[in-house]
Amino acid sequence: MGKLFHKRKGYSDEEYDEEYEDETLEDDEDEDIEDDDEIEEDEDEDIDEDEEDEDDGDEEDIDDDEEIEEDEDDRRAYRRRRRIRNQIISYSVVLIFLAAFVAGGVVVGMKISSRIQDKKQAEALAQQQAEEEAQAAQEMVIDTPETITEGTEEEEDYLGEVVEAYISEMPIEDKVAGLFVVTPEAITGVSTAIQAGNGTQEALNQYAVGGLIYFDKNISDKEQIMEMLSNTASMSKYPIFLAVDEEGGSVSRVANSDIEVIQVDDMAMIGAGGDTAQAYESGVTIGAYLKEIGFNVDFAPVADVVPEGGSSVLEDRAFGSDAQTVGGMVANMVEGIEGTGVSSCLKHFPGIGSASEDTHDGRVEITKTLEEMRGTDFVPFQAGIEAGADFVMVSHITASALDEDGVPSSLSEKVMTDILRGELGFEGVIITDALDMTAITDYYTSEEAAVKAIEAGADMLLMPEDFNEAYDALLAAVQDGTISEERIDESLRRIYRIKCAEKLE
Repeated sequence: MGKLFHKRKGYSDEEYDEEYEDETLEDDEDEDIEDDDEIEEDEDEDIDEDEEDEDDGDEEDIDDDEEIEEDEDDRRAYRRRRRIRNQIISYSVVLIFLAAFVAGGVVVGMKISSRIQDKKQAEALAQQQAEEEAQAAQEMVIDTPETITEGTEEEEDYLGEVVEAYISEMPIEDKVAGLFVVTPEAITGVSTAIQAGNGTQEALNQYAVGGLIYFDKNISDKEQIMEMLSNTASMSKYPIFLAVDEEGGSVSRVANSDIEVIQVDDMAMIGAGGDTAQAYESGVTIGAYLKEIGFNVDFAPVADVVPEGGSSVLEDRAFGSDAQTVGGMVANMVEGIEGTGVSSCLKHFPGIGSASEDTHDGRVEITKTLEEMRGTDFVPFQAGIEAGADFVMVSHITASALDEDGVPSSLSEKVMTDILRGELGFEGVIITDALDMTAITDYYTSEEAAVKAIEAGADMLLMPEDFNEAYDALLAAVQDGTISEERIDESLRRIYRIKCAEKLE
């Protein structure tokens, strides 16, 4: 009976697979326990059967025992393999699930991180753009005007400090000498000066004149005049004006010499053309070659208005007879000259265009009323002043409508102080026309002319008949209190604002 039982239970691996293929790992474990119990029961039954069938023989019992052990080992081995396989499958499924979950989490995390990073970058970019726009708006609306204003004020303050530094260190002798513009011959004593050597050095040490003026006889060639001007500037204790009459046309000391420069037409021709741009270009041309040579003051342009169809002592030196047209020409020429770094000078205030005689030859009087002069003669001077002319030259013309005392305009307080300063608002340097003209020398000594001109409001005295007499008289007037030192300083401040501004450029 035991043999039959074991044969019936002796399944192959394939049959075990069919029997258990739908069982779970938990069922397998329960069945393993039950099978073990059944085996124990079978073993008990086998033992009982063996005891009942002891007579069948010991050989058969031994075979049955071996067969039972082999069957039990096979079943146990299979169940073990089955459990291991199911565990591996279960673990694999779990691991695959976990791996998928982790991978999904990583992908989602990366997407979330990327979105967060993009958002942060967008926010940072927006903030940066907003800051840049705010900064640009601030610079455009606030910073630029403040910078310009502050820069101008600082510049003015610094220029004023430099000017005061010069004036405060000057002895009174140098202050007085600084109000004169003379020829190099006037201080050196030579008949014709064409070089600046030891004689010039000694003269400038004794008389620290404010400026020197040069004429045709002082100019031989370009190299000569450049060296002469350069040496003179280096020899002067203070900045010095180096001046020349260079109007264009007939009155052109440089252009009419042997120096090759661009020739500029006379003012009458330029005025007749009606093109103010040509006047500007003329100023630039003249200023440029003067600057190259070494001059820093040009006694030009002529701002006089000549009568329509009438005769004038100026001939072709004036722009024309229409005051407004002349004013436009004058303003543009001033801008052209000043733009090159050379100072311009309006002449001959209050206007000598209507005069038919020359102050070089004697007293000249004009009969225009004040209103007539305001409507004609003053117009170009006003235009030139507004254009930035550094100098105004006052003529020796007598205008009784302006000064009933009948004194030359160059010695008249009413002309220079009341009208030129007060009415026209000129704040630059007032310089007299040459004081060696007979309109002055026939009526005044060098001493009288020098003192009267300064008392009337002139800042600089051009070419007195006798420089030494004029200088000594003016110095004495300051020392005895006839003219205050503060009055001298007032003129020096105007003079040195021009000189120092040139040096600071």
